[in-house]
Amino acid sequence: MKKVFSLILIAFLLYSCKDDKHQAIDSPEIAEGENTYAKYNYTKNEVMIAMRDGIKLHTTIYSPKDTSKEYPILMMRTPYSCRPYGEDEFKAKLGPNKYLMEEGNIMVYQDVRGRWNSEGVYDNMRAYIPNKTENQTDEASDTYDTIEWLINNVENNNGKVGTYGISYPGFYATYSLLDAHPALKAVSPQACIGDFFFDDFIHNGAYLLSYWRATSVFGYMKDKPTTEAWYEFPDIGTEDQYQFFVDNIPLSKLDKFYDSTNVFMEQLKEHVTYDEFWKSRGIIQHLKDIKPATMVVGGFFDAEDLYGPFNTYKSIENNGDNYNTIVFGPWSHGDWARSNPRQVIGNIHFGDSISDYFQKNIETKFFNHFLKGEANGETGLAEAHMFNTGTKAWQTFEAWPPKNAAKESYWLQPNERLTQQPNRMMATSDFISDPLKPVPYSEDIKVVFTPRKFMTDDQRFAARRPDVLVFETDILEKDITLAGDILTKLNVSTTGTAADWIVKVIDVYPSDMETPEGNEDVQDHLKLSNYHLLVRSEVMRGRFRNSMEKPEPFVPNQKTAVNLKLQDVFHTFKKGHKIQVQVQSTFFPYIDANPQTYVDNIFEAKESDFKVQTHRVFNDSSIEFTVLKE
Repeated sequence: MKKVFSLILIAFLLYSCKDDKHQAIDSPEIAEGENTYAKYNYTKNEVMIAMRDGIKLHTTIYSPKDTSKEYPILMMRTPYSCRPYGEDEFKAKLGPNKYLMEEGNIMVYQDVRGRWNSEGVYDNMRAYIPNKTENQTDEASDTYDTIEWLINNVENNNGKVGTYGISYPGFYATYSLLDAHPALKAVSPQACIGDFFFDDFIHNGAYLLSYWRATSVFGYMKDKPTTEAWYEFPDIGTEDQYQFFVDNIPLSKLDKFYDSTNVFMEQLKEHVTYDEFWKSRGIIQHLKDIKPATMVVGGFFDAEDLYGPFNTYKSIENNGDNYNTIVFGPWSHGDWARSNPRQVIGNIHFGDSISDYFQKNIETKFFNHFLKGEANGETGLAEAHMFNTGTKAWQTFEAWPPKNAAKESYWLQPNERLTQQPNRMMATSDFISDPLKPVPYSEDIKVVFTPRKFMTDDQRFAARRPDVLVFETDILEKDITLAGDILTKLNVSTTGTAADWIVKVIDVYPSDMETPEGNEDVQDHLKLSNYHLLVRSEVMRGRFRNSMEKPEPFVPNQKTAVNLKLQDVFHTFKKGHKIQVQVQSTFFPYIDANPQTYVDNIFEAKESDFKVQTHRVFNDSSIEFTVLKE
């Protein structure tokens, strides 16, 4: 069901500039009032650049009015619009940050093929074509053709180009590395999508309901260039997101909101395994022998794109020898591009001016070195610039994960114990999972477009549920720092034939932890005394435990291995705290409800498939941490 485009959509887009990625994150300050700097110091031109197959892409060029010197070009390609359109209308902020804007650079924005004011047909996560023939196109060729036009037609450019972008624009920045134009010297993929089967809409085979509304943005096609939105968002008629999605189990009940004209929704429903459709759209596997300098940026509390930036960095690092660095801060999706003085995620304050520090001392330094400086790789920046979310301080490393990190295993023992010593006597921890009364991913009920706050939410509410298993260390006698990925090695069984397995790693604060005076950042109903800080979580849809390509049911009551990798963390569990691990089978509605009866296609499950089942976790299950050593 599609509503006529209205004030609801306009209000959403304005809101999303602050809190959601589906308006272009490149202008995070648009809601803060008119910024006249760009208008008085830049000229704006809008052009249509022809690609090698004749399709023309809308491109907006902001050039410094001071023409006494040459400038590099900084470009962002986006599916979220180059707005505002019109040569008299200016963005509030240009480029990756205010410092690069104020010192002078040529700033370029482009609507990608098939989006907004560009011609052509849009393809969500368009597949890369190696060894293209003359007229074949992909996002790499479109980027190449655009750069070729820019360096030959934009006055006062110095022949050097940098690309950047956050989220989906980050994917296009990564794409620019493939078959890179010789003028492309510096690229910063930020919160970049790497593979849609592991980012955003799907995690390890589990469908993320939390992005269901975003299907509007990507799914509806247009037949001609436009400066107005052609898609609309479903009106769900409630602020209670949890109840709305419970009332719409099974997923087929949601079909009334999207018809077959939503191409992406149809693709999601058709391609429920990691088939060639998804594999061809992944970009990680193509990142070999990269030439331009790269700086991958991400946030440790990014609910949307953690897989992409970590694996983008690691793939480039392992398959080439270019200048390649990584930066991760205490940010949710795109926070580093904003100007909020206090860096707060959910209830946790991590410090002040953290994003400004990154913009001024890391991002600007990177681009200036390769676009204006000696470009010899001697940037003065570290290989890995990482923020410890436990000590709330930056640290630098020569490699990521750090070379002085080692694997340590903790065992999931009966009586809610997490120990480094396995219990040789066989035992299990059991719970009953009801898919129609799933564990919430958050206590909040407010409908959000793409959730962020929950990444640091207090997990006490879940720890007190009977369908959540808790495993916890004794009070720590010394600091323990995790620096790298986490691998959970579960041995489980279920009375059913299907199950999800969600693992959460939690920092349990001491009972005497004081809440900040005035409760400035903490929700009114919470205290930091015994706060259960979510550090990392992830899901494995059990049918994909052995293969993402070939799902298989569980054999009822048969002990089965399920391994689940959690994305990297850099977090110190301080002396006096405890490390807690929670295991559950629902995380709703961030993740859709598994019927717990095996069906070939989750989108075709029937109400009768949703059954209460008993799940078991055996005490030879373990979790392997990457621990930083002295």
